[in-house]
Amino acid sequence: MSQRPQALFAMTAENVPQVFPPEVLARLQEAVDIDPALVARDFADPGVREALARTEILVTGWGCPRLDEAVLDAAPRLRAVLHSAGSVKSFAIPEIWRRGIAVSSAAAANALPVAEYTLAMILLAGKDVLAARDRMRATRTSSGWGVVPGIGNYGRRVGVIGASRIGRRVLELLRPFDLRPSLTDPYVDEREAAALGVPLLPLDDLLRTSDVVTVHAPETPETHRMIGRRELALMPDGAVLINTARGALVDHDALVAELRAGRLTAILDVTDPEPLPADSPLHDLPGAFVTPHLAGSQGNELARLGLTVAEEAERLLTGRKLAYAVDLATLEREA
Repeated sequence: MSQRPQALFAMTAENVPQVFPPEVLARLQEAVDIDPALVARDFADPGVREALARTEILVTGWGCPRLDEAVLDAAPRLRAVLHSAGSVKSFAIPEIWRRGIAVSSAAAANALPVAEYTLAMILLAGKDVLAARDRMRATRTSSGWGVVPGIGNYGRRVGVIGASRIGRRVLELLRPFDLRPSLTDPYVDEREAAALGVPLLPLDDLLRTSDVVTVHAPETPETHRMIGRRELALMPDGAVLINTARGALVDHDALVAELRAGRLTAILDVTDPEPLPADSPLHDLPGAFVTPHLAGSQGNELARLGLTVAEEAERLLTGRKLAYAVDLATLEREA
């Protein structure tokens, strides 16, 4: 019999081979005894219930059913939940932590492609690439190949809303460029901002002084519609709003009004609602560039999430501290 601890996948079954391709699955299976053919999508399923009774490590992912107290009671040996995606809010309850069960998330690994997308969009927006491409497509002409005034990334001011994992990654990726980043976050003080290498500003001041504003705050009652009509009006003419966080952080009606006026442009990877309704004006407004929530891990990037879980399983089994433990005390203000 295997001496490795019993583990169980709990997610949408289609995600397992994508997040755990053969080489990543093999590494995970060196640490734990897990069957990729048995995936818990419904904890009430008799076969899953039987496996749950033996499970010491639950490997969760997108589509994981809720871990309520009845499920925890059915898993008396459970000692860790290793999540192969971002937030655990949709399925985890405080009782998990109260029972001393460790919780880890691959949110830091998922932050990297979002930050990369954001960096790419900041640089493209600074060169007016997206709008120029649309103009050329519409007119089949260009204004020539000389210098275009009013664009460029030298000294462009970038305001980062939220020192989340993604926000911090964005600040890190911005360092090699001749950009001028600033930060707003109610949980960050001047000393921490200095360590991040950016000035800390109140939200209103950041909006007033940024050519590009990129949103990386979590969705909480306090941040709902945090970028509304008043906040958008503070942004300079020609400024760009980028949102890769959650659609509900931005008042879309107010944003549409600014886009129709041609005063602002927006790059949105998330919308409210999501997916964006077919009749939304954001599909057609020339100042809007909308992508279908793809900034996070896609394609071969998913393997990075699975590798994070495999590494966490190795740490757990060798008595080392989890690198990406989720702290219940700060969970509510995380994405």
